[in-house]
Amino acid sequence: MAPGERMYFLIAQGILPHYTFAMPIENRFTPTKKLFLAVLTLIALVIVGTIGLTILERMNPMDALYMTIITLSTVGFGEISPLHPEGRVFIIILIVVGVIGATFGASALGQVILEGELRRILGRRKMDKRIKKLSEHHIVAGFGRVGRQVAEEYVRQKVPFVVIENDNAAINTLDAAGYLYIAGQATEDDVLLGAGLDRARVLVSTLPSEADNVYLALTARHINASLHIIARADQPDGEKKLRRAGANTVVSPHVLGGTRMAMASLRPNVVDFMQMATLGDAGLGIEELSVPEDCRFGGKTLVESGIKAEYGVTVIGIKKPHQPIQINPDPNAVIEQGDILVLVGNSNRLQELAARLI
Repeated sequence: MAPGERMYFLIAQGILPHYTFAMPIENRFTPTKKLFLAVLTLIALVIVGTIGLTILERMNPMDALYMTIITLSTVGFGEISPLHPEGRVFIIILIVVGVIGATFGASALGQVILEGELRRILGRRKMDKRIKKLSEHHIVAGFGRVGRQVAEEYVRQKVPFVVIENDNAAINTLDAAGYLYIAGQATEDDVLLGAGLDRARVLVSTLPSEADNVYLALTARHINASLHIIARADQPDGEKKLRRAGANTVVSPHVLGGTRMAMASLRPNVVDFMQMATLGDAGLGIEELSVPEDCRFGGKTLVESGIKAEYGVTVIGIKKPHQPIQINPDPNAVIEQGDILVLVGNSNRLQELAARLI
């Protein structure tokens, strides 16, 4: 299904309202494109000049090429042979167009050098190579306030990720931070594929427009059926639309922020504990670990596993396949292959336990 068809499908299904999608128009005449256009113009002038002199002045191709080159370069070596009036008019036009093209090319070249365009081109190529090597990575669509927090947490957790952003100021910040990124609209298939969406594990959609998040969720699900999509919702009915479009998890920053502020006023110590566990303050952390095949904890109860006694961490949840998570599980709950354990405790001890389970 083409992008346009998918949009009409969304509107017809009621997933998207009749929004007007106003996509920012990319600057079509960047310094690099100007320089490329100037080079193409010069090549075209050499070809046209050679052919024109061959026809008008009956010159052989080598003489015509020589005359064209010395004319465009304005070196003033003189004519190979006297020109006819038609040939002189042709040479005048060739010189005028050549001077304009040379001025345009010199301006573009100076802009490329002064603005560091060559450095960005080389850096972009290296970054593209690094992105192509990624697999099972995370993609962050949008580098606003929410997307920036997601990226910073990924850096702390050493999670490989790629950011998709179209705003120039945000792109400069990404450059300064050294993050991998793709410049472009996150709703476009080519941009998503450039970020390795077909090889990615998770997509976090933090675009400011809820309509764009819905459209992105549908597009991403179409490209990668196994992708885990986490999307941002701002409106109360946004969660339903995002889930219908293919999002696995929907997060509302406004709801979470309001709930946390209320909790801070009612139960400040609980909020402090949650912040310490979430951000890893004071060496405390929360981790989820998958129980692999042939794990020594498999088939044992929580008490028999000795996780608490040996590592000093507490299992606060067990997520069995295709079942709701068990919060504060019974000590006699059995650990089985494929279970996901949610643990809280010292960050270093959690890392030791994770290393044993791998």
